[in-house]
Amino acid sequence: MSEAMLSKVRKLLAQAEDAACTPAESAAFTAKATELIARYGVDRALLAARDPATDPVGDRVVEVVAPYARDKVGLLAAVADPLRCRCVRRPHGNGFAMHLFGFASDLERVDLLFTSLLVQAAHGLAGTLVPAGEQPAAFRRSWLAGFAQVIGARLREAETEAASGSAAPGVALVLADRSDRVRQRLAEVYPRLRTAPRRRLAGGGFGPGAEAGRRADLGGPEVDAGPGADRGIGR
Repeated sequence: MSEAMLSKVRKLLAQAEDAACTPAESAAFTAKATELIARYGVDRALLAARDPATDPVGDRVVEVVAPYARDKVGLLAAVADPLRCRCVRRPHGNGFAMHLFGFASDLERVDLLFTSLLVQAAHGLAGTLVPAGEQPAAFRRSWLAGFAQVIGARLREAETEAASGSAAPGVALVLADRSDRVRQRLAEVYPRLRTAPRRRLAGGGFGPGAEAGRRADLGGPEVDAGPGADRGIGR
């Protein structure tokens, strides 16, 4: 990401993260940042189609720590999947190490957005009262699930709009090829994977969390390296 674009996106996200920011203001800042990030993703993909050396396929490991590590993993996956990155979840200490695969520019976008959304989610949870009779941890887990689901949908919508709004020919094919290449890289490193089972959450925070995700105006399932998977990775 160019320094000028990176500076602008960081400034917008910093404004969205400000606890003094109203929900409407936060939504506006985050929406603009998301639009810029999505357009940047398409531009970098088209450039790499002409010169692959400008944006190689790579990987990185992101440590996700307690509390609510598994719920934060869900948010990271919700960000990564629409941005054409793939994740493998590995136990690590009291949390997880998420092994991300993607093109360099897309991994950069995931890192930038996930870091900001963690802050926004923390502010949202802090400002949400746990209803009487609700178990706080269960309510917060379901809140984060609602937040992540809406984030993923919003990001997917932004990516689709950026691709359809590009005047360059063959954008859809270029992006599909990038997704295929990322999946191939993942399969080379982890030939035997199983999908993580769907979680069942009992808390009543899904609706408030989803509403917070809509206010963030953003938009993935993670993959679990289970028993028997390569490198002795357990669930």
